[in-house]
Amino acid sequence: MTKVDESRSAKTGTGLKRDVGPIGLLFAAIGSIIGSGWLFGAFNASAIAGPAAIFSWLIAGVMIMLIGLTYAELGPMFPISGGVVRYPHIVWGSFASYSLGFITWISTAAVPAIEVEGALTYATKYAPFTEASKANGIEVHVLTPLGMLVAAILLAVFVAVNAYGVRLFAQINNVLVWWKLIVILLVVAVFVVCALIGVGGMGGPANFTSHGFAPGGLPGIFVAISTAGIVFSYLGFRQGIELAGETKNPRRNIPLAVIGATLICAFIYMALQVAFTMGVQGSALDKSGSWQKLSFANDFGPLAAIATAAGLTWIAVLLYIDAVVSPADTGLVYTTIASRVSYAFGRNGNAPRWLATTSNRGVPWWSLVLVYGIGLLLLLPFPSWQQLVGFITSGTVISFAAGPLTVAALRRREPGRERPFRLPGGHIVPILAFYSANLIVYFAGWETNQKLFITIVIGYLVLVVLELIGRGKAHKPPLEFRSGWWVAPWLVCLALISWLFDPTSHPDLFGWGFVVTAVVSVAIYALAIRQGLDERQRREHIEEAEREAAAEPAGV
Repeated sequence: MTKVDESRSAKTGTGLKRDVGPIGLLFAAIGSIIGSGWLFGAFNASAIAGPAAIFSWLIAGVMIMLIGLTYAELGPMFPISGGVVRYPHIVWGSFASYSLGFITWISTAAVPAIEVEGALTYATKYAPFTEASKANGIEVHVLTPLGMLVAAILLAVFVAVNAYGVRLFAQINNVLVWWKLIVILLVVAVFVVCALIGVGGMGGPANFTSHGFAPGGLPGIFVAISTAGIVFSYLGFRQGIELAGETKNPRRNIPLAVIGATLICAFIYMALQVAFTMGVQGSALDKSGSWQKLSFANDFGPLAAIATAAGLTWIAVLLYIDAVVSPADTGLVYTTIASRVSYAFGRNGNAPRWLATTSNRGVPWWSLVLVYGIGLLLLLPFPSWQQLVGFITSGTVISFAAGPLTVAALRRREPGRERPFRLPGGHIVPILAFYSANLIVYFAGWETNQKLFITIVIGYLVLVVLELIGRGKAHKPPLEFRSGWWVAPWLVCLALISWLFDPTSHPDLFGWGFVVTAVVSVAIYALAIRQGLDERQRREHIEEAEREAAAEPAGV
């Protein structure tokens, strides 16, 4: 950033405030991890993998932890908001950061929409916010016109709270996270105890084997990771990175938030899967005939349906209340995060500079407005929770794959740079994390991924338009394609693997998908860490990031 840019920043306001402490950052991550995913994930996972879904949660937790560890190294090095977008910019420049940033932005902006859909699905018990429909042979709850109206109002509320600043956001979020933790742990404890003593016909431990432990086999365990909302439920760890520029003492707080939130929530989710499996009434399983066909009468929410059938009315009421609180809190968090990604786009120069304009409260308010508009648009092609979850999972994980590559590239180019948190093991964790990200996309299947890759193509068309509009303007940064062209063959390979080895249409090739994905991952990893900006350009980007990180006092 030049002195002119710094002066412009000071005048227009492009600085964020460091008002988030260690608990606030940890709770921001936990708050976005525990959202609508816990209300639907266990049921959806059981319908695909049966009781073996507990391994889906475990494997997904390990995969996400590997990815999160790479960001735990990057975050304290460059404690800047919108890090998932900004880190690739430091190493590979504008083309790579735009490619990954556009995907990040769309998938992040979609989360408030899906959280609203989750809340209104449960709330349909009280008003006709959704109606049952079929999508790809699966029953889904689609928003009605009334549901669309209420969804628009709730998205506006998320924006309004965020407009008052990150301090208010953190204070509200801390309270809501305590509520969510108490409710989910209470539900787990009550379901397990009641199942063990046979309350209300709950099946108990017998459910693990009565209709097959893994009816979907190994493919079912892996496919559930991406399509049942399991990885989606873990994605909130990123908030420790995206709010890095707004936390006090980032050296301590960022690794704490990323690692701590993932570990805590992995334990909670696996316990929930056990509680759900044991809590399902044996008669409901017998009537359905299998886990894949499991359904409940008047099913507006699977956990509440089990509680109601078991006579646990007070738990059902609590779940219906939490079905509003948990998604609302996560939607609030992701509205914050999506606006920071837009802010990062503006700071990188990949989008209009006005997206990086902040209010006197340190809030990127134009970015908030844009996020609201995108959320409304995404409700139209994806009017149900089930239809949107796979899209968000694949899109977000593609953007996360930049973390492992950035860590490896910076170690190669900046070996002497201070790293407050350094991963041991050399290339082992980064390459396993990159492989994990690519596998998660593969598990999602072509039905979901084709929509994602169409969106990516649209993103590149937008880039062409931005390049044409900005041609000849002094503030427009160079595209820097030569230093980041590895992104193009990577995305093409992911699309081809998803199409040719699709778990649904080509189940006999499922195992080969692992092998081919491994080969592609190693090849792209080697290519990416050898490409990059020259030393002068890289230093300019690093110095800009350091100036931004130092713009506000670090606090304690």
